[in-house]
Order: sequence, then structure tokens, then C-alpha cells
Amino acid sequence: MQILIWVFKVLLICSILGAFPLSVARTITQAPEVCSEVDRAALLDFKAKILKDTTESLSSWIGRDCCGGDWEGVQCNPAGRVTALALQIPERDNSLYMKGTLSPSLGSLQFLEVLVISGMKLITGPIPENFSNLTLLTQLVLEDNSLQGNIPSGLGRLSFLQTLSLAGNHFRGAVPPSLGNLRNLVLINLGRNSLTGPIPSTFKSLLHLQSFDLSFNLFSGIIPEFLGQFRNITFIDLSSNQLSGHLPLSMFNLVSLSDLSLSNNQLTGIIPDQIGNLKSLTSLSLSSNKFIGHIPVSISRLQNLWSLNLSRNGFSDPLPVISSRGIPSLLSIDLSFNNLSLGTVPNWIKDRQLSDVNLAGCKLRGTLPKFTRPDSLSSIDLSNNFLTGSISTFFTNMTSLQKLKLSNNQLKFDLSELRLPDGISSIHLHSNQIVGSLSSILNNRTSSFLEVIDVSNNLISRTIPEFTEGLSLKVLNIGSNRIAGQVPSSISNLIELERLDISRNQISGTIPTSLGQLMKLQWLDLSINRLSGKIPTSLLGIKAMRHVNFRANRLCGEIPQGRPYNIFPASAYAHNLCLCGKPLPPCRGKKDEMGQ
Repeated sequence: MQILIWVFKVLLICSILGAFPLSVARTITQAPEVCSEVDRAALLDFKAKILKDTTESLSSWIGRDCCGGDWEGVQCNPAGRVTALALQIPERDNSLYMKGTLSPSLGSLQFLEVLVISGMKLITGPIPENFSNLTLLTQLVLEDNSLQGNIPSGLGRLSFLQTLSLAGNHFRGAVPPSLGNLRNLVLINLGRNSLTGPIPSTFKSLLHLQSFDLSFNLFSGIIPEFLGQFRNITFIDLSSNQLSGHLPLSMFNLVSLSDLSLSNNQLTGIIPDQIGNLKSLTSLSLSSNKFIGHIPVSISRLQNLWSLNLSRNGFSDPLPVISSRGIPSLLSIDLSFNNLSLGTVPNWIKDRQLSDVNLAGCKLRGTLPKFTRPDSLSSIDLSNNFLTGSISTFFTNMTSLQKLKLSNNQLKFDLSELRLPDGISSIHLHSNQIVGSLSSILNNRTSSFLEVIDVSNNLISRTIPEFTEGLSLKVLNIGSNRIAGQVPSSISNLIELERLDISRNQISGTIPTSLGQLMKLQWLDLSINRLSGKIPTSLLGIKAMRHVNFRANRLCGEIPQGRPYNIFPASAYAHNLCLCGKPLPPCRGKKDEMGQ
């Protein structure tokens, strides 16, 4: 869904800007007059307030002519006045940033129509109050920085504004009611901040809105009825707030609405039958609320719906009977963790060409289901059910499967029966009755795509196999089994590993020093085994470590005296033979070194 949101925003903003790209861009218009000295001074003051620029965009801001085409991100009109400043880092590039503050001098660029400073990560401080002087502004995009404070009420004076995005910052407090004066707004995105209070009633004036995003904040109160007046709206995301009350019936008049996400709130009541009126709806997420009642059969009238997520509510039986022609575009369905007792996977789900099927906690019983179109499935979650039997034929023709969750069932099989699809990236099989050896799934044929293995709390025995080079594992959880033997030194080949849990087994021998080569490791649990010897000091080289547990082994000697090992809680080292040193008492004959 995030990709769709991003595409929508780019298309919308670009359509408004015409040929002007929302990226770090160079001037491509005809050569203007030499730029205004006032505007040049304002830009240079902005540059001076940026203390570090790893994008190197501002290094091009040299010379007297800011309008000649060489000042990156700057666009001027023929009179030499700056009309646009657009500096944006590609969303996926985490290495580049600007560090500093927004200079109030930008508020003196009186001809500015477009201001985009986005994705810079470390630009802090408030939005200068005098940005309210930019009365010609049509686009204000300051998303994904570290701006803070309140949203200035003066922004409500920018009457030509069509796009306002302040998402991904640290803004707090209530949204100023004055933003309701921006009657030309087509897109407003205040998501991913810490904004509080109700959705302002003044927003009822924003009748031209096409995209409305307040997600990941602390908004409370009800969803206002006036949303039903936004006849042109195609995108609403109010997810991850503290909104309560029922769904307003007016919302179901929005015939152009294609994407609706209200997940992770405290909404109550039922889904009204009028849901079937949303003819353009392609994605509906109401997960993690307090909805009750039946899922209405009118949902089958949503001809364009491809993603349906109703998980983690209180919906009850029976499910609607949906014909083969109902919801014809459906690709992804999530009904997990409701009050449903399905028994078996309904035929209208099992017989479709779906990519994602999530029916966790739906009281499924019997053997694993056989899907009519297994080749289309990329993600399956049937965890927390009562499924029994073997898995030997389950993966037949599942050539596209990437993610599998069958945890917390009563499956009983040997790991040697697993025939994993080549492209699978994560498998969650914990808390079943699985036997056999890890070497059946961890060997020289293990796919390089595999990133997550969780087979904890089963009956797996024998030893930990040797790890070959080229594996991409990020999570390996084999805790609570019957595994013996030693931790192989070849564990250093798991260079991408972030989480390792081998707790509650019968593993003996020493902790290999090669474990210290896993520089990305953040979580390590070796507790309740038979490990002996010292905790290797090589672990001090792992700077990303956030959690360790060596409890209940036979370890002895000094705990590595460096952060974070000497500041982890003492319980992480308890019940060993003779561990000593911070956070435990000092070793005999060695004074406790203060300050470590």
C-alpha cells in the first residue's frame, strides 16, 4: 500500500507542477535575466543554515547568477525572480541528508510558487513564521525531515496552496483551524507526526481535496461527517490514530474513493451495507479496531477491490456467501483474529487467484487446505489455528510463494518432508510438533532468498548444521527444541544476521569467537543451554547489539567490559558457573573499574 501511496502522490504533484519534477532538479526553462540580488541573498542564507550537506546539491550554489541553470533545485521566471526551490532525496536512499535548520530568509522569496525540501532527515527546528508571506505558493512539501514545534497558523494565509505535505517530521499539538482556509488544496498530508486533538471542523471547507492523509499521529475524537462532502477525493488514510465512534454514513457517498485506510484506531460499530456504494474502491483496511457484527454481503459489489483487510476486530460468523463473480478483482484478503470459526477455508477464497491469504486465528481445523490456484500465492498466513497432519504436498505448484506462516498449529511432520519453493523469503513454523534435523532446511541448497526461519518450540533434534557462504538469513530462531552439539564456527558466514535465538536447547561447547564477525546482529539469545567457557571479547565488535541473554549456562570468566555488555541487566548473565565483572560483582583479584 505504501508504494501505491507514493506513486499517487508523485503523479498528483507532478500533474499539478506540469513539467517541473519533484526531484533535485536543474533549471530547464529559457535563460532568464541574472537573478535578483534579494533572492540570491535569501538562498545563500538558507545554504548557510545547512551545516552539512551530503547530497552536495548546495555545492552548485556558486557565482552571482542563481537563475542561470547551475544552481541545483532553483527555477526562476524571465525577470530573474526565484519561483521554485525543489530539493528532494530519493525515498530509498538512506545515506544522504542535510543537517541544519530552515532559514527564515526563504520567507522573503516573494515570487516563490513551489517549495519542496523533502527527505533531508536532519533538518530540524520549526517552520519559520514568515513562510506565511509566501502568498503565491501553490506547493509546500517539507516531508521526511526532523522539523518540530507546532504547525504555524500563518500557513492558512497561503490561499493559492494546492499541495501541503508536512509528513514525517516531529510536529506536535493541534492542527491550526486556519488550514481550513486553504480552499484550493488538492492534497494534504500531515502523516507521521505527533499531532493531537480532533480533526479540525474547519476542514469541511476543503471541498477540492483528492488526497487526505493524517495517518500515524495522535488524533482523537470521531471521523467527521463532512468527509462525505469531498466528492473528488480518491485517497483517505486516517490509520494509526486514536479515533473512535462509528463510521459516518456520509463516507459511503464517495463514489471516487479508491483507497480507504482506517486501521489501528478505536472505531466501533458495524460495517454498514452502504459499503457496497464505494464503486471505485480498490483497497480497504479497517484492521485493528473494535468493529463487530457480520461482514456485509454488499462487499461483493466492490468490483475494483483488490485488497481487503478486516483483521483484528470482533467480526463474527457467518461469513457472507460470495459468488464467483463477487469481488472479481480481489488479490489480497486478511480476516485474521476476529471471532470467526471457519472450520475450513471458504471456497470463494480457496478457488480464487489470490496473492495473499491471511486467515490466522480463524479456528481452521483438519489438514492444510489445497488451493485451486497455488501458483498465484505469494503470502500465506494460517497461523494460530488447529491444523493437523503433514506438509509434504502443501507446496505443490506454489512457485510464487515468498512468505509462509503456519505457526501455532498442531502440524506433525519431519523437516525432511519440506520442499520449499525457490523464492521463499520467510518461513514461520514455530509451536507445532515438527521433528527432524535442521540440516534438511539449512544446507548447500538453501535458497539465497531465504531471510527468516522460525522453527522454535518444536521437537527438532540433532545438531546445528554448518553454514555455507552466500546465505541471506536475517532471523534464525531455533529456540525451545531438542538440539544438541555445538554452535559451529561457520556461523560467521551469516553476515546478514540480525537476530539469533538458540535458547532452551541442549547445546554445549564454547561460544565461538567467530560470532563476533556478525556486525549486523542486534538480538542474541543463548540462554538455558549447556554452554561453557568464556563469553568471547570478540562480541565487543558488534556495535548494533541491543539485546543479549546468556542466562542459565555453564559460562565462566569476565563479562566483556565494554558497551553494551557491561550495561545490560544482571539477569542476562544470571545462573552461570562463575561469570564476573559489570554488571555482576567484580572478578576476584581485580578491582571494579569505574566508568566502564
